[in-house]
Amino acid sequence: MSKTALGRGLGALIPAGAPGTFIMGEAGVTEVELIRISANEYQPRKNFKDDTIAALAESIKSVGVIQPVILRKRSGGGYQLIAGERRFRAAALAGLAKIPAIVKDVSPAEVLEMALVENIQREDLNPIETAEAFDRLMSEFRLTQEDLSARVGKERPTVANFLRLLTLPADVKRDIAEGALSMGHAKAILSLDGAAKQMALRREILSRGLSVREAEAAAKKLKAPGRIVKKKEADSPSAQMTMLEDELKKHLGTKVKIRRKGRRGSINIEFYSDAELERLLEFLRG
Repeated sequence: MSKTALGRGLGALIPAGAPGTFIMGEAGVTEVELIRISANEYQPRKNFKDDTIAALAESIKSVGVIQPVILRKRSGGGYQLIAGERRFRAAALAGLAKIPAIVKDVSPAEVLEMALVENIQREDLNPIETAEAFDRLMSEFRLTQEDLSARVGKERPTVANFLRLLTLPADVKRDIAEGALSMGHAKAILSLDGAAKQMALRREILSRGLSVREAEAAAKKLKAPGRIVKKKEADSPSAQMTMLEDELKKHLGTKVKIRRKGRRGSINIEFYSDAELERLLEFLRG
């Protein structure tokens, strides 16, 4: 899939000067029967809160749908949602038969990105949904983290932090998705090696209601139980090793760890998806 198929975002779909209010028939706005519209199979958002949909439905009953949904025609007939699933669900709940819509000629390859951009811009996704959508974009469209950060308007380290969430145990990911654990808690858990320690910290955070700072302190104890880690221990990176790690991070665009024992050692380069691994291999091959 060519990378040039992506990158237009919602700005290419909504006419200039139009969101907010609109006049039926202008700027390509028409009415489409709800029964002819199917959900967006590429929708990155999995959880829709019933109370917020109900509140939006009440608003629609009073003032109507303020902004049209974005649709594409299906080859077999009917329409597929690109953007506006909350409005679509609320309109159905409000008992509407039709909904204002803008119909665009958009390829299936672009629908995922547009659905993601809409939710990211409105901050509607939970962190796990965001991470899964990032991973899918990178895998299906062969994007690097740099490409993806440009598409969604996020810094590359932010993209990397979201992708790292996918390496966590399933229970931890569920807690993050449900809001029981924050991104700060997740970062503390990710600092630990192995699912056993990660799950132990998760249990401690939830049972004791630890703040992010307290979770970070607990993670340090789990890394070195029963003793104080001294700065001059052989396995602690020297200032020179830290500088080399930072230099490699900048060149490779991902987390790097150097471990040295005497004259020997190893370099650990992290990746968070198949697309990221392929990018790193291409870089190392020169």
